[in-house]
Amino acid sequence: MTSTDVEIAQWLLTPEAVRAQSRALFEAGLDGKLAHFTVHLEKLPSAADLVCEVIRDNYPSLKVPPHARWRHFVFDGDDRWAAHADAQLKDREERARVECELAIISVLLDAGAGPHWRYTDAKTGKAWARSEGLALASLDMFIAGAFAGDKLAAFDAGKLAEGFQVTPENPLEGLEGRAALIARLGQRVASCPEIFADGRLGSIAGHLAGKAQGGQLEARDILQTLLSALGPIWPGRTQLAGRNLGDTWAHPLAPHGLVPFHKLSQWLTYSLFEPMQRLGLEITGQGALTGLAEYRNGGLFLDTGVIALRDPAEAERPQLPSSELVVEWRALTVALLDEIAVLVREKLGKSEQEMPLASVLEGGTWVAGRRIASRLRTGGAPPIAIVSDGSVF
Repeated sequence: MTSTDVEIAQWLLTPEAVRAQSRALFEAGLDGKLAHFTVHLEKLPSAADLVCEVIRDNYPSLKVPPHARWRHFVFDGDDRWAAHADAQLKDREERARVECELAIISVLLDAGAGPHWRYTDAKTGKAWARSEGLALASLDMFIAGAFAGDKLAAFDAGKLAEGFQVTPENPLEGLEGRAALIARLGQRVASCPEIFADGRLGSIAGHLAGKAQGGQLEARDILQTLLSALGPIWPGRTQLAGRNLGDTWAHPLAPHGLVPFHKLSQWLTYSLFEPMQRLGLEITGQGALTGLAEYRNGGLFLDTGVIALRDPAEAERPQLPSSELVVEWRALTVALLDEIAVLVREKLGKSEQEMPLASVLEGGTWVAGRRIASRLRTGGAPPIAIVSDGSVF
């Protein structure tokens, strides 16, 4: 092991590395050097038009909140979490702790559900799929106390299957992987008192508040805390200098041969903005974070022709997250989200401060990716078949 390995490992666990490494593959794509994709920037304006269309539909005032888990707890105008928290959590600091717990658990359980799974809402009888179904299922389990205290470390697939209404006829992709992730989270909480004081997951709120200066907390500090705190829970991933690099994957054209994305960790960072703001803190430096390398954002660019597979038949062959094709797809997604955000703001007459990247995602690219997928494929499946282990997409 060399000091260079240590420095590279530390750098790969930063949002700057996500942007830089993805940009390197994007530049390779522009030069026609990627093995699996070609890039067609002339089609980006029409993709931006679609994003603007969904933003105007969903947010006519053009005031778009950040892309965060909290949006998925609203069902047909009924904000389930806010109604519960307003009634049960009167203390501001305790509410922030509990909301950090809910956000972390719910985001970690949010990897793609697959096309067949549904969750039936006990309140209305309506069945929800994909992110909304996962959000409601995790919220119901959380409110019922399924993740309280030492239940985290003892969590297993049987408990998740019961709570998420999984049956042979209602299969959830990555069931075992999700449950194992939650159990490892509980083990990490118990072994890391410097972040999780008193062995409580929600104590991360106080740890983050301690990083604030003058009432301001850097978004980058939230992400790096999460990468440090949650690093050991990720399964079988690349390690360098003794560090688990999490959502980081190999590609021969990337500097140092590795491309980090930290998709769930970044989405979780966005989702922790509001609990920390509840403590009176201002979240600064939000632009340091990147867009999220997942199949809705990535699907937007593939389905609008901004990127194209060299061999369209590859879309039908299930791809592992570690495959060179998926790494290229995700890197192009991160870089193109930066590019499309500029166009969207120009078309809507908004500044970056008025519409940060997190709002472009929420308004936005994620919804547009889902909309065009539903137009093109039954059930709105992603344009590339992905093998999910419950911990990436």
